[in-house]
Amino acid sequence: MNTHSNKTALITGLRGQDGSYLAEYLITKGYHVVGTSHTKAGTFRLPALNTDVEIKQLDLGSVTEVKNMIDKVHPDEIYNFAARSSSAQLFDDPIATAEINGLAAVRFLEAIREISPETRFCQAASSEIFAGTLVSPQDETTYYCPINAYGSAKAYAANMVKAYRLSHGLFASTAILYNHESPRRGMDYVTRKISHTVAMIALGQANELVLGALDNRRDWGFASDYVRAMWLMLQQQDAEDCVIATGVSHSVRDFCKIAFSHVGLEYRDYVRVDPQWARRTEMVELRGNPAKIKNLGWEASVSFADLVYMMVDADLTQLNSNLNKF
Repeated sequence: MNTHSNKTALITGLRGQDGSYLAEYLITKGYHVVGTSHTKAGTFRLPALNTDVEIKQLDLGSVTEVKNMIDKVHPDEIYNFAARSSSAQLFDDPIATAEINGLAAVRFLEAIREISPETRFCQAASSEIFAGTLVSPQDETTYYCPINAYGSAKAYAANMVKAYRLSHGLFASTAILYNHESPRRGMDYVTRKISHTVAMIALGQANELVLGALDNRRDWGFASDYVRAMWLMLQQQDAEDCVIATGVSHSVRDFCKIAFSHVGLEYRDYVRVDPQWARRTEMVELRGNPAKIKNLGWEASVSFADLVYMMVDADLTQLNSNLNKF
């Protein structure tokens, strides 16, 4: 393996929240970073660095394309972030979800085994693999118990990562990621819906925030912290799977309360609950035990409240910028 100053990393889903934060982090460490996209090749400007990173087109459903990508780039590290991941996609197309969230990881593992066995691989999984468990908090020993297509595909990929690690000696690890947010989070996630709507209300552009439920709880952290954890996993002597979480849960109500109070408003005056937007009934609190990743030297740098403030402030800045264009 190369030293940090001349390593090459391949990041699928680089344009997304995790991919962009990781690309910025790796570039500051001297990595050459290559991203992939299923739509088209080109470049992507990283927000924090104001620099472009190369994007190569890649069909994750093609064994040949994945192998050719590994052969051409010959990366030292691969971070597989590409996924169908919004809450609206948990069960809408189980076949497509199985292809992208499950089988694509196996295509990478097989390509690494055949072409570049020294490449280190990180598969991004999700707390959804534990959605049906009766145990809380969850850790690396908790049995996978998914209850939707998204979680099932991620569980399959995690099992295959372990199988290739044990059977073929690959340095392959699964990062079991709990909810992680940032100003770069998509609008189809409840956290960004809250922060963006709060900013709109504060600026007089909206009157209410409609949510499906307020008492569901999640273990929320900052996305930039979580990509640091995944990088750290690939720097170890031995490959292992790790839960990446804060170990503390908060409710949607908590998120609303902090977000509205940040702009001097009372959330009860603006939040309306519409049951048709509610997700499944929670079987158990999804809260991770981060002891293992902490033992590797990782710590979260952003508190829950500061994360909420950051997201609301970013949406206020964006909306004000849009207003100033006219």
